[in-house]
Amino acid sequence: MIYDFVIVGAGIVGLSTAWQLKQALPEASILLVDKEERPAMHQTGHNSGVVHAGVYYQPGSAKARFCKEGAEAVDWFCRREKLPFDRCGKLLVATNAEEDRRIEALVERCAANGIEYRLIGHGELAELEPNIRSTRAILVPATAITDYPAICRRLLELFLEDGGEVRFSLEAESLSEEAGNAVLRYRGGRIAARSAIACAGLQADRLARSGGRRPGFAIVPFRGEYYRLPPAKNDIVRHLIYPIPDPSLPFLGVHLTRMIDGSVTVGPNAVLGLAREGYAKAAVSPADIAEMVASPGFWKMALGNWRAGASELYNSLNRRGYLELCRKYCPSLQLSDLRPYPAGIRAQAVSPAGELHHDFLIEETPRTLHVCNAPSPAATSSMPIGRHIVELVMKKAAGLGIAGAAERQLAPPPWKA
Repeated sequence: MIYDFVIVGAGIVGLSTAWQLKQALPEASILLVDKEERPAMHQTGHNSGVVHAGVYYQPGSAKARFCKEGAEAVDWFCRREKLPFDRCGKLLVATNAEEDRRIEALVERCAANGIEYRLIGHGELAELEPNIRSTRAILVPATAITDYPAICRRLLELFLEDGGEVRFSLEAESLSEEAGNAVLRYRGGRIAARSAIACAGLQADRLARSGGRRPGFAIVPFRGEYYRLPPAKNDIVRHLIYPIPDPSLPFLGVHLTRMIDGSVTVGPNAVLGLAREGYAKAAVSPADIAEMVASPGFWKMALGNWRAGASELYNSLNRRGYLELCRKYCPSLQLSDLRPYPAGIRAQAVSPAGELHHDFLIEETPRTLHVCNAPSPAATSSMPIGRHIVELVMKKAAGLGIAGAAERQLAPPPWKA
């Protein structure tokens, strides 16, 4: 059998794409594959559940555009499917003169990106968050929390109800174009399709290379380590509490996050990962390390950011150092409050020049589409990212002989209805 589409990756971007593509082309045969036993086993299932408003991102970038629309779409989907969603709001808190100066740039970003915000002085902040210390802060009411794995499970159910197919425990070894088809090879077999979409996350560069292409990026994994506060401190904050980020770094800093189950986590930091899928602290993959250090872009990135990297590593190895990052704005926290919690791993695309790709990155060939870089806020942005992918493949679908493509036009996004 030759499928119309095969989609690799059952994280939230792959599932959003699969469901929306099936909605757009109901006659098309679509197969979703993933090497794990169930959806959302990697980046989607190891994040903090935050639905970002879009404060930080360069105006006009795909991140800024997709994040704002994506937050609306997640809200719409959760209401429609009766999934948990809590618009608790976020406070970005300044704790020193340098961070106080950076607030002005974030205020400009909020205005440029159309994000509702309010500047909060020290006195009002003390009333809103008595356990938080700050000179002043930005309140972003639109920020919310949700359960992304639950969203993934429902997207999979809807995709299957619409006639899609899924195969778990199938690891894609290569994705190439042969004899007028996209061909996915796995141990023991092959799958042919008229078109293929790769949402491979931590394996994005490997799958792109497997078809003989030379992608202009390499994936470098960064471990994000979290702690959970004890249940007695579940009411320590009412909002999400974020530090003012350093604009020279791609990560947002250690923050306090109210989780959808009522608990509170601290994190994440950003430590260079020694295994792409090594969530345990001692996880090491010689193959992953060898591939990483063979990349010229890795060394240029590492040399350009060695101070930040050394600081992150120190605070990873030293819980007291990690605690001090939190105590800058929440001084009541104690070392005993930092309880174990699963880590996450961010797939960061790095160019051969050592530059971090800050925006979403998608590359196409005649019959394949690769999502090369989809870091945070990809979960928030998953609905508009999926729609964008559907728009791209539908432009070519009729020419590829895909069922019903010539007669179908993409309907307006339902979250904007």
